[in-house]
Amino acid sequence: MDTRQFYINGAWRAPVMPNDLAVIDPSTEEICGTISLAGTADVHAAVAAARAAFPSWSTAPVADRIGVLERLTGLYQAHQNEISKAMTAEMGAPVDYSANTQFDAGRVHLEETLRVLKEFRFEEIRGKDRIFREAGGVCALITPWNWPMNQVILKVAPALAAGCTMVLKPSEIAPLSSIIFANLVHQAGCPAGVFNMVNGDGAGTGAALTTHRDVDMISFTGSTRAACLISRAAADSVKRVALELGGKGANLIFDDATDDAVERGVLHCFENAGQSCDAPTRMLVQRGRYDSAVAEAARIAENHPCASAHQSGDHMGPLVSDTHRDKVQRLIRAGIAEGARLVAGGPGHPDGLDRGYFVKPTVFADVNNGMVIAREEVFGPVLSILPFDTEQEAIAIANDTPYGLGNYIQTRDRGRAARVARALRSGSVSINGAVAGVDMPFGGYKRSGIGREGSVFGLEAFLEIKAVCGA
Repeated sequence: MDTRQFYINGAWRAPVMPNDLAVIDPSTEEICGTISLAGTADVHAAVAAARAAFPSWSTAPVADRIGVLERLTGLYQAHQNEISKAMTAEMGAPVDYSANTQFDAGRVHLEETLRVLKEFRFEEIRGKDRIFREAGGVCALITPWNWPMNQVILKVAPALAAGCTMVLKPSEIAPLSSIIFANLVHQAGCPAGVFNMVNGDGAGTGAALTTHRDVDMISFTGSTRAACLISRAAADSVKRVALELGGKGANLIFDDATDDAVERGVLHCFENAGQSCDAPTRMLVQRGRYDSAVAEAARIAENHPCASAHQSGDHMGPLVSDTHRDKVQRLIRAGIAEGARLVAGGPGHPDGLDRGYFVKPTVFADVNNGMVIAREEVFGPVLSILPFDTEQEAIAIANDTPYGLGNYIQTRDRGRAARVARALRSGSVSINGAVAGVDMPFGGYKRSGIGREGSVFGLEAFLEIKAVCGA
C-alpha cells in the first residue's frame, strides 16, 4: 500500500500529478509518512467513479449493504493495532488512548449503523400514499484530524447504508489511518466506485470537491471558518450541506454539585489534549464554591502528566502540529494580556519536553465572557473559569457564545437540572457526567453546525424523501 496513492474506482492509483506532503509525528517532529495532494484531475476521476456506481448501489438490495458493513466491521476490529498505531503517529493520541477511546469511537458507530440499517424502513405506506426514502446521491465527505476514525466512520458508514456513493477526503495532517481504512473497505467487497478516497488540503482538493457539479451532498466536519467557505461554494449548485463544527462548551457547576464535579470537568477539558469540539472549556462555578474550584483545578492541571504519545500510560500527548501549537500559545498569551488570572500552566512547553508539539495544561480564573479565551475555540488544553451567582445568570453566560454544540450541568437538584437543560442552546447537554448512548444524535445549534450525525439521525442525513400519491 503506497500512501502516495488514492483509492479510486476499486483500485489504488497514483496521482495524475504528484504533489507530495510529509506527515509529521507530533511527538517527535519527524516524518512518519508521505502522501500526495490530489489535483483537479484526481478529484474528477474519483467523482466520476462515484457517479457511475450510483445507479447500481442506490438500488442494490439492503442485504448487500448490510453484508459490506458486516464484513467491514469485522475487518476494522481485526486491524485495531494497525489503525491505533497510525492515529498515534499522525495526530498524537497516546497509545493506550488511541487503542481504546479513539479506536472504539469508530467501532461503536459501525455497529450502531448496522443495527439501524437492519431495522430501517425505506418505504412507508400512509393510506393511499407512500413515502420512499432514497439515497441522496454522490457525497463529498471531508473529515478532520482530531478524531480520525470516529469522524470518518460517522460519515462513511451511514452513506454506505443509505445507498450513496462517495469521495472521502480525510485531513491531510492525519491521513494514515484513513488509508488503512480505505484498504479495509476494499477488502470488505465494496463494489468499485461506491467508496473512493483522495488525500489533499482544503484550499485545493477540498474546494475541487465542494464545487464539483456531480457532487450532490457535502458532509463536513471541521472549523466554522471553513464551513462558511464550503457553504458559499455549495450555494451555486444548491448542494445539500451537513456541517459538524466547533464549540465552546460551558460546564455549569452549582454549589450542590458532587465532590468530584470539578475534577471530572478539568480532566474532560484536557482529554485528547483539549482537541475536541465538545470539550467543556468554560467552567462556570457558583460563587459559594468558586475559590475552592479554582484551587482544585489549578492543582489538577499542575499535576497532569504530559508525555510522548508513544509512551504507555494515562497522560496527555502533544497537539497535532506546530501551527496548531502556535495558535494555542497565542491564545494563552491573549488571556494573560486581557487580565485573566493564570493559575496553572501558561506559555511554553512542559518541563522535559523540548521536542514535540506539547502545551502545558493551562487554567485561567476570573475570566469574563468578553475575553478572547472565552469567545474563541482554543482547541487545546486551556480551561477558563467564570463565576456566577444565580441559575439565570449561569444560563445567560453559557448561552452568550456564537457556538452551541455541547454543554454540561453539575447539580444534585433534578428540577434545576431539567430547567437548565431546556434553557441551554446547544445540540447536547450532559448532566452530572452522564455519557450519551451511541443511539443519540450529535450536532450543534448556531455556528456549531447544521444537521446531526450518529445512529438513525446520521442515516437520515444521507437520504432524500419522495412522496408518492395514489396507486
